[in-house]
Amino acid sequence: MPNERAAHWDAAYAKGDAGRSRFQAEAGPSLEAIGATGAGPDDAIIDVGGGSSRLVDGLLGRGFRDLTVLDVSSVALRIARARQADRAGK
Repeated sequence: MPNERAAHWDAAYAKGDAGRSRFQAEAGPSLEAIGATGAGPDDAIIDVGGGSSRLVDGLLGRGFRDLTVLDVSSVALRIARARQADRAGK
């Protein structure tokens, strides 16, 4: 079953952002919610099921450094890493 889920999401992400109905160019509501918690750049944040979302981009832009994105899709994570280029390994 886990391999079937991964294959499903890998195929969905391989279609690109426009191929998914829940895509957001900016993660505004999530960034607002995180901001409302009082979390700051020194706090650790994990985005579970984050896929290739732009949340990590927004958090990096706000100075957050301890970020983890967890997803079953290796394709989604590869897309996010490529978009972040030199910042992805940090």
